[in-house]
Amino acid sequence: MNTVNHPISKASAFKWLLKREYWENRGGFLYAPVIAGGISLVMSLLGIVFGLVAMHRAVKSGGIHLNDENVSINGLDLSLLTSKLDAKNLQDLANGLDLTLILSSGWPLIVLAFVVFFYCLGALYDDRRDRSILFWKSLPLSDTSTVLSKALSALLIAPIIAVIASALTMFGFLVMISIVVIAHGGDPMMLIWGPASPLTIIAGHLSWIPVYLLWALPTVGWLLLCSAWAKTKPFLWAVMLPLFAGIIVSTTKVMTLFDLTGGWFWKHIVGRLLLSAVPATDQFYRGESMFSGNRGNMDNLVNELGPSHQLAAFAMPELWIGAAVGVVFLFLAIRLRRRAGEI
Repeated sequence: MNTVNHPISKASAFKWLLKREYWENRGGFLYAPVIAGGISLVMSLLGIVFGLVAMHRAVKSGGIHLNDENVSINGLDLSLLTSKLDAKNLQDLANGLDLTLILSSGWPLIVLAFVVFFYCLGALYDDRRDRSILFWKSLPLSDTSTVLSKALSALLIAPIIAVIASALTMFGFLVMISIVVIAHGGDPMMLIWGPASPLTIIAGHLSWIPVYLLWALPTVGWLLLCSAWAKTKPFLWAVMLPLFAGIIVSTTKVMTLFDLTGGWFWKHIVGRLLLSAVPATDQFYRGESMFSGNRGNMDNLVNELGPSHQLAAFAMPELWIGAAVGVVFLFLAIRLRRRAGEI
């Protein structure tokens, strides 16, 4: 019987490499952010239960104070409380809801930082440790495609899944508190869905993904380089080399020769190598803090997380310089990967 061999295109092979990375790391890419979101919802539910108990006690003692007057209610009737809210109260309610949505849905994004860090450390090292690299090199797969598939998995696939888990957590929290509001005679459209801005926050998260792809590139490239180079304990090499470099620079004060301080080296070299995969670190480098606590920042909280503000990171020189350094690290990791089979 004659057989016909159909060559696989490079695009198709690369797609299968991405699928391989997802299948082999499904626990970190999928289960970890979903479980983190579930834990966040459970913690939020416990907080709501304790809050309702405290509220009912305050109602019974006539302890609710709103707009400079005591509101005494026979039972917790949210519709009566709503009638006492003015524009300032509604704005404060919106700010509080948005802040709560960000905190409750931020758990999957926090987990993302740990997933990306440890995934990249083992991405190229594990193949060499268990000698499975000999099998993968026997396949018609280039080292460039292999390394890039691992980098793209960390920079794009994992963040997309984390953002989806974050959005589901956010809507789960909104549904949960909406049920509580309905159970106590309130209007969830007026008290929850109207003041809150979940769609704007989610749009901001989605627009943050391409920013993360470039911003996290130096950390991902550095970790993949260490994973391809270290013969043992890639974690120690990846972490201790930048830390020791920072200590040496700080003690010798060599940065003063360039009219810079040791703090600059820690922030722009050590920090970028080790912490760029942590979400929202780009805002720290922009000198912004959305949780500083003053009224102006609270009123502009959603704007700071909106798409236009997230995409403004593309104007940062630090983003493009770090991305270029990350590309160099990936190039070196590919070269080391090509030599790995000979070691």
